[in-house]
Parts: sequence; C-alpha cells; structure tokens
Amino acid sequence: MNVPLNIDWQQILLHLLNFSVLTFGLYLLLYKPVKTFMDERAKHYETLDTQAKEKLEEAEKLEASYNRRLKDVETEIENKKAGAAVEAKKAADLILRNARQQAEGLLSDAREAAQDERAKILDDSRQEIAYMAMTAAEKLLEQSASGALDQFLTAVKKE
Repeated sequence: MNVPLNIDWQQILLHLLNFSVLTFGLYLLLYKPVKTFMDERAKHYETLDTQAKEKLEEAEKLEASYNRRLKDVETEIENKKAGAAVEAKKAADLILRNARQQAEGLLSDAREAAQDERAKILDDSRQEIAYMAMTAAEKLLEQSASGALDQFLTAVKKE
C-alpha cells in the first residue's frame, strides 16, 4: 500500500504509541508527584492559616480580657485614690482640729498666766505703794517730829 506523500501509517502509529507511553510515563513520574506535593503544600498552608486564625482569635480574646482587667484595675485604682483622698482629708481635719484645740489650750493657759502675772504685779505694786506710803509717812513723821522736837527744844531753851 502506497500512500501518497510518503506517509507510513505504521510509523505514525509507532510515534503515537511512543507519544502515549511518554505521556503516561511523564504523568506517573512528574505530574502525579507534583500534584500530590502541591496538594500537600496547599493543605499545609490551609492548616497554617486556620492555626493563625485560631491564634488570632485567642489573642483578640486575651486582649479583650486584658483590656477588661486593665479597666477594672484602673477603676479600682481610682476608687482607692478617692478613698485615700477622703482618708487624707479626714486625717488633715483631725490634725487641724487637734491643732486648734491645742492652740485654744495654749491661749487659755497664756490668758491664765497673764491674769496670774497681772494679779501678782498688782499685789506687788500695792505692797510697794503701801511700803512707799509708810516710808513717806515715817519721813513726814520724822520731819514733823523733828520739827516739833526742835520747836519744843527751842521753846524749852527760851524759858
């Protein structure tokens, strides 16, 4: 059988058989392992993605928890500050009240001491005035007595 253009069907069929064997061999050797590797790799990245999402959700939950705790701690700190301020105000008021009481006590003691000192000064000045009056009276009596004595003596001498 002679085919025009020198086409040999047997050669075509052999080339077709070789091509199909080559395709099947390459499929077994290259395509199938590459496909399984790519599938495994895709699964690996999907698991990594799901793990990352889970960790992100856990981190968001932790962040929300920490934010709640932080707010609770801040409110507790504010409450403690307010309590400490109230206690400090009470302590300051108590100290101020005690200081005023001490000041009033010191003032009353000073007034009493001043009254006692005034009374003592008045007594001393009365005694001194009395002493001065007695001294002046004695001097006057002495002068008048000496004058009377002088008069008596002069009167006695004249007679």
